[in-house]
Amino acid sequence: MKEKTFEKVNDLSLIRNIGIIAHIDAGKTTLTERFLYYSGKTHKIGDIDNGNTVMDYLDEERSRGITIVSAAASFHWQDKLYHLIDTPGHIDFTAEVERSLRVISGAVVIFSAVEGVEAQSEKVWRQSEKYNISKIAFINKMDRMGASFDRVYEEIKNKFNGIKAVPMQIPVGEESELSGVIDLLNMKYLKFGQDDGSEVIREEIPEELPVEHLNRYRDEMLSTVAEFSDEIAELYLEEKDIPLNLLKSEIRRLVVGNKLCPVYSGSARKNIGVQSVMDAVSEYMPSPLDQPVYKGHSVKSGKEKEVNINDKNFCGLIFKLVASETADLLYMRTYSGTLSAGSIVFNPRTKEKIKIKRILRLYSKRVEPIEEVGPGDIVGLIGVKNTTTGDTLCSAGNPVALEGVNFPEPVISMAIEPKSSKNKDKLVSSLNLLCREDPTLSLDVHESTGQNILSGMGELHLEINCNRLEREFNLDIKHGAPRVVYRETLKQHSIETGILTQAIGETEYNAEVVIQFEPTMRSDVGIEVISNVKNKSNVPNSWLNSAEDALNNGLRTGGNWGYPLIYIKATILEIRGTADKTIDSIVAGAVLNGIQRAIQKGTKLYEPITKLEIMSPESTVGEITGFLQARRAVIQDIEPLPDMKKLLCEVPLSEMFGFSKALPKLSGGRASFSMEPFGYQEISEEHFNRIMGVSS
Repeated sequence: MKEKTFEKVNDLSLIRNIGIIAHIDAGKTTLTERFLYYSGKTHKIGDIDNGNTVMDYLDEERSRGITIVSAAASFHWQDKLYHLIDTPGHIDFTAEVERSLRVISGAVVIFSAVEGVEAQSEKVWRQSEKYNISKIAFINKMDRMGASFDRVYEEIKNKFNGIKAVPMQIPVGEESELSGVIDLLNMKYLKFGQDDGSEVIREEIPEELPVEHLNRYRDEMLSTVAEFSDEIAELYLEEKDIPLNLLKSEIRRLVVGNKLCPVYSGSARKNIGVQSVMDAVSEYMPSPLDQPVYKGHSVKSGKEKEVNINDKNFCGLIFKLVASETADLLYMRTYSGTLSAGSIVFNPRTKEKIKIKRILRLYSKRVEPIEEVGPGDIVGLIGVKNTTTGDTLCSAGNPVALEGVNFPEPVISMAIEPKSSKNKDKLVSSLNLLCREDPTLSLDVHESTGQNILSGMGELHLEINCNRLEREFNLDIKHGAPRVVYRETLKQHSIETGILTQAIGETEYNAEVVIQFEPTMRSDVGIEVISNVKNKSNVPNSWLNSAEDALNNGLRTGGNWGYPLIYIKATILEIRGTADKTIDSIVAGAVLNGIQRAIQKGTKLYEPITKLEIMSPESTVGEITGFLQARRAVIQDIEPLPDMKKLLCEVPLSEMFGFSKALPKLSGGRASFSMEPFGYQEISEEHFNRIMGVSS
């Protein structure tokens, strides 16, 4: 199939912005490579084991067989233009998932027919709910030993009850007997011919298949749709034929409205059921017209302002950056207006006007130039300076800033040095480049040793970036052992009056800010700043903005032991000053003084904990639980699975170093695990003394 050329899409109903999300090793990249092949975008199916995939293009990805960075590709299927983002499944790279979810409208969520709904599957599903993303589920790996459509489908229904799962296809056979799927809409048997599965063969349902089983799933599909559709319900209750076009249109309405999640099945590796998922994206996933309004705020007034897809003024969001020493490649989702090569846009963060040199269609690491792009699209930009992830690019005459992308704070750090002192400057510039590309990496310099401290989301995250320094930047480095990044919180509730008096020139300036500080329970909101100023009508907006900014930034600095603060709610109660003797910077200084007063009353040390999920044969569960309990783990549950057990527990991150090497020894190589950050908990006195080197 010859690929169409890429130009500006005038009919926005033909665009689909989708992501592939799932737990690690569920088959995201394998499915994506089939999408590209069947669309005609590639002429050979990429294979992870052979290291020739299009979407996993980094050396680290190909050598490890996992996705590390999200990659985007544009291709046509039927009459639609798909922008597809393949995301990582490992929790260390959650930022890549977060920024992808920020700009897509629909997601294909993949579940393994063997492992079912795993920890990271739940994590990405919840992340997608935050952005109101429509979903299609694909139960993959139906050809594997232990595969069960019925079991995994029930898991999806039970664990994600905020949206109704509805079966659209069921497999014919399981494990080595998998031969095709039953299309429950048309009640046809679909087989996938040729060696590459490119020929979709539609046949009548074989007589030997259990009719009761098929009818049960079709009836469940119809009854579920009828719950949300009066028109379908009337026909269903009267046992009349439901027109196919009506059924499809109602399913689409409910998928776009996040009421239904159609469920498909098959095996991406065996080329069974893939085209059905591609068709479903076309038929049921939202187009940009289905989500025409997006939140932002006016740069001039600071008030909330909506961006409408019908606006003529251009507005787009930079959601990803591939850093380079010469010219960064920026990934942008467009929301309104038209952008052409040579256009001038405005960056509200930097207050700079920027000339757009090149607009590109994205195809993993390769790109194709286009002259113009409209709203609802995903493209690349090259040659745009001083612009980073989360920035809005908009019309200078109507400046608006879209909601950016929120990223988690690093939880683990490592000291990195060059083996040769002559490479010191090159190492620093290379580390800064990696941090510019990945917002969940941060670089600091140790005050006493002068060492570079790189912080990230986990052992694998730091290990891969160290390897990138050696492979991509040709640097010989040495690094210390990973260490967790602790946090501090306040010991007690207090109300502090921050005071600052400072002479600037011949004028003595002063300000007082009254702030209420409260330690909070473990939550997703690490720092919460609230403005509840009693004398607000007498306080200039610039003072208030300065106080809020200083409070936000000041609470993210170190506590009594130098660790960042967390789990604090701070409320500004009063700002006192005079028009001629108070300026913004003095207000900010008074806030910082108030923060220090609160910290001096005492802080508690907190450590990061993880939610750990382990799949293990029953015979080795005892050894694994014993190992974990010796490392301060709290076992939450042990769920039975066919021939396996699923262990769910919470463990301090500091106890998890080296666990990936210990688990194969404990289980004879038959167990697997996944973990995700789960907030912070207070450190016991015994563990605190051990960290601080205090003898008991």
